[in-house]
Amino acid sequence: MQFLEELTWRGLLHQTTGGEELQEHLASGSRIAYCGFDPTKDALTIGNYMPIKMLRHWQLAGHKPIVLMGGGTGLIGDPSGKDAERQLLSKEHVAKNIEGQLRCFSKVLDFEGENAAVIVNNADWLCELGFLDMLRDVGKYFSVNTMIQKDSVKDRLNNREQGISYTEFSYMILQAYDFLHLRREMDCTIQIAGSDQYGNIVAGIDLIRRDMSGTEDDAFRGAGITNPLVTASDGSKIGKTEKGAIWLTEDRTSPYAFHQYWLNIPDEDAGKFLRWFTFLDQKTIESIEQQHSEAPHQRAAQKALADAMTETFHGPDNVVRCNEAAKALFGGDVTSLDETMLGEVFAEVPAGEFAKSSLGTDATALVELLPQTELCSSKREAREFLKNGSVAVNGEKINADVALDRMLTSEDLLHGSTILLRRGKKAWFATRWS
Repeated sequence: MQFLEELTWRGLLHQTTGGEELQEHLASGSRIAYCGFDPTKDALTIGNYMPIKMLRHWQLAGHKPIVLMGGGTGLIGDPSGKDAERQLLSKEHVAKNIEGQLRCFSKVLDFEGENAAVIVNNADWLCELGFLDMLRDVGKYFSVNTMIQKDSVKDRLNNREQGISYTEFSYMILQAYDFLHLRREMDCTIQIAGSDQYGNIVAGIDLIRRDMSGTEDDAFRGAGITNPLVTASDGSKIGKTEKGAIWLTEDRTSPYAFHQYWLNIPDEDAGKFLRWFTFLDQKTIESIEQQHSEAPHQRAAQKALADAMTETFHGPDNVVRCNEAAKALFGGDVTSLDETMLGEVFAEVPAGEFAKSSLGTDATALVELLPQTELCSSKREAREFLKNGSVAVNGEKINADVALDRMLTSEDLLHGSTILLRRGKKAWFATRWS
């Protein structure tokens, strides 16, 4: 009950199977649940974070979570949410992707203690199954009439250009067998997933019931719990930006870019996202929302969200660094940024390469250099901006009286390689010198 109540106030409970029987099952002792992860990439995005968080709430409620890596099902591909056949991955590629994804789970789940999380790979049992054994012992329980009514299958069947292969059509059977295997071998009675997996969950529960038909009537077969597919208020997918996905690992998304993503969440999503994505308690979140409503310009909700998420995946030190970087950028004092953070903050701004040997020559007079950047289009325009005092070097405004004579020298280099030019308050250009 504690688990279901926690999901309810956070807005994370979408569907359950089992009704009162499920509630009694959860209230009667520590239980085991699993959630599957599809190894199509070697890292996970914040869109993939929600099922990990669901498993953590499960663990905090006193239950044991299982992380199921799809080393076997990943060789097939889940057709859910796809309008075309997936490109098949090799066993080596799938194994590499699993290895990459494993980095994310220890950031959220506890792998020690009484309810320690465990990681299993369904390749360990699926790859051992014989084709005839699967058809006789599992396939006979699945009705094709029912399977073709599943949205992911029906949509593809109605699309004559794409269709669906027998390979992907069989995915439902394999996922159902996963649930049966974990029920048999690890006494796992619950599957947790996004709402798009509800049909697959029900298929697994039905397979377990058929397999356990000869056992005592009061034995709990299995149940499913799903979270809603999380989207922003405008209906867009979480973690998608114009520049691409927001990843949970810093080799794909830097800590600064990760922190900035959450800082820029719209006001209408901030409170909801605090409930969905953080582990802050209800009283704390409501207090933050109150602060936000009284002074929305201070963006208290976004700051709390950004700090909490960054601390989870990048540690408290990076929270401090990201906040100091944002303050430095806003105030213009970019010279205080260390080399790594400087690269992260200005990774997306326009940039150009220049010869370090030319520093201190006429070629590096600002009036000559500016037209070579995206800050102005001509020497005439460069003179105008310099005379108006709207140009800054490394965040420091150039005095209009001497601006036309200002030259860049090696003393302007940040960390020996970069000089940052700015026009106005927001237009930056990074010059790299080598």
